Amino acid sequence: MSKYPVYIVSKGRWENPITAKCFLEDGVDFKIAVEPQEYDLYAQTIPKNNIYKLSFSNLGLGSYPARNACWEHSKQLGHNRHWLFDDNIYRFRRLNKGKRIPVNANKAIEVVEEFTDRYTNIGISAFNYTMFVTNTTQKPFVTNVHAYSAMLMDNKMPYRWRLKYNEDVDLCLQVLDNNLCTVLFNAFMVDKVSTTAKMKGGNQDELYKNNAFEKKVLKARSLEEIWPQYAETVWKFNRPHHKVDWKKHFKHQLIRRSDVDWSAMNQVDNKGIELKSNDKN
Repeated sequence: MSKYPVYIVSKGRWENPITAKCFLEDGVDFKIAVEPQEYDLYAQTIPKNNIYKLSFSNLGLGSYPARNACWEHSKQLGHNRHWLFDDNIYRFRRLNKGKRIPVNANKAIEVVEEFTDRYTNIGISAFNYTMFVTNTTQKPFVTNVHAYSAMLMDNKMPYRWRLKYNEDVDLCLQVLDNNLCTVLFNAFMVDKVSTTAKMKGGNQDELYKNNAFEKKVLKARSLEEIWPQYAETVWKFNRPHHKVDWKKHFKHQLIRRSDVDWSAMNQVDNKGIELKSNDKN
């Protein structure tokens, strides 16, 4: 099981809770955070012991209040970190010799937890999307970039989720602007339903109004207004989009813990992961 608590934030997707179904299949211990008016609906498809009922409803602020609630809940339980996943992740993968192979979610989570705990200054670790990892990708991870959707966060950080739009970019900028690091993993990645797929529920209903153009403009511009030194609004992917030059602005290095036996890192540990034939994909 994972070392740190695992949360999913979800709204309006009780009929098809994609990430929850993935975790149930892979044996991940998790809580899905839902608003009280939807608790009984989610309980029709998810065991009640896996549901965390929030204390508020329909704030109209997007997902960030629920994300902060999970953060505080994990702190109250005495944990040093917590996981937070979007609710539309359906598979985990491992990069092996240029192939993106399906892997058990628990195994992927365990590797990222162990890596992250070796350093003193990682604020956020995350899995990259499979679509951004190719058969020529060489780096197992990159530092000081945008981390999103499947995130392990340091509970001691004073920063919090705070924006309706681009909340993950804003949180990463808070972390990096204060000289902590983000780590985005390519060695392990996640498959996710596209946020532009007009999937029922979530921010599509409450904030983005099914990808309305004016909402895309607002989403991009709101980030530039808060972080003018880092962000700008450009035309990209046939729509207004924010741009952050992560490599230009953030160059600080990971700091190793002094109490870790780094010489042992030369020994290969596959975490019990074995290659198996899988006709499904």
